[in-house]
Amino acid sequence: MRRMLILGGTAWLGRAITTAAVAAGADVTCLARGEAGAVAPGARFVPADREDDHAYDALDGDWDDVVELSWDPGFVASGLDALADRAAHWTLVSSVSVYSRSDVPFTDETADLVKPVDLSQYSDAKVHAERLTSLRLGDRALLARAGLIVGPGDPTDRFGYWPARFARGGRVLTPETGGRYVQGIDVDDLATWIERAGRAGTAGPVNAIGEEYPLAAVLAVAKDASGRDSEMVALDDATLEDHGVQYWMGPRSLPLWLPSEARGFSRRSDAAFLASGGRRRPLSETVRRTLDDERARGLDRPRGAGLTPADEAEVLAGSSR
Repeated sequence: MRRMLILGGTAWLGRAITTAAVAAGADVTCLARGEAGAVAPGARFVPADREDDHAYDALDGDWDDVVELSWDPGFVASGLDALADRAAHWTLVSSVSVYSRSDVPFTDETADLVKPVDLSQYSDAKVHAERLTSLRLGDRALLARAGLIVGPGDPTDRFGYWPARFARGGRVLTPETGGRYVQGIDVDDLATWIERAGRAGTAGPVNAIGEEYPLAAVLAVAKDASGRDSEMVALDDATLEDHGVQYWMGPRSLPLWLPSEARGFSRRSDAAFLASGGRRRPLSETVRRTLDDERARGLDRPRGAGLTPADEAEVLAGSSR
C-alpha cells in the first residue's frame, strides 16, 4: 500500500488532500498540532509541534510521497532534514505569489520569481521553501504553485463572500468588472490533482490554478445560484478607494477585486497543470457547493473578507450623493 505523509493535514486544503488520498487507497499519516481540526476519517494522526526538536521522531520507515503545506522557513527546513532521504517523492504546496510580477497575462512557470529578502513575508518564504526543496530533492520534488483556492470551507471568505452576498438579496455593491478575471480552483480539484501528481511522480514547478473566467461571469453565476433578484451596483476604482474599500481580501474589502495593474495575477498559464492531468469542475458546481456551505455556516456570520452590511450601505449611500 502506498504510504503518504502530510505535514499538516487538519486544516482546509490539507484535510482535502488527506480525504483524496484515503479515497485513492493510500495509507495516510498526518503530522500536525491538530489545532485546526481533526484529521479526515481513515488517516492516522501524529500530534507534534514542529518547533520541537523531536517533532518527527514518531515517523518511521520510508514514504512514497510527502506533502509539505507550511511556508514557515523553520518548518520547511526541519521537515526536509528529517524526511527528505526517506521520500520517493515530495510535494511542496507553494503559491503563484512567488512570481515577481503580476502585470503580464499568461506567464508560465519560467517567469521571474521574487528575490527572498524578508522570510516573514509569505511570497519570500515560499520562494525560499521552493529553493530548499529543489536543492534537497531535485527531480523528486513537485512545486505546486497554487492560485486562488475556493470552495466549501474556505477560511479566507474571498470567494464565498459573493454567493453569500447575493443570497442575502438587495442592492449588491460590486467593482467595475471590465478587464478583470478570476482563476479560482476548487479545493477538492486541487487536492485530487496533488494526490495523483504525487502518485505519478510529477516534478518541477506547476501553476495549480483554476480556469480563467471574467469577473463579470463569476458574479453572474453567483447571482443565478442564489435565486434572488438582486440589483448589482458597480462603482469605479477611484470611488471605491475614496470610500476606504480594500482590494482582494481582508476587512472592508471587495473580494476578487484587483488593481488594474495586477491584470496578470488571475490570468496565469495553466498549460502545465492540464498537461499533468489537472481537471476542474464547472464554475457553476463550485459556486453551488460554496453557497451550500455558506448557508450552513450562516450567511450573516462575521467574515474575514468583504463588506459588512453596514459598510456596504455606507459606501452605497456616500457614492450617490
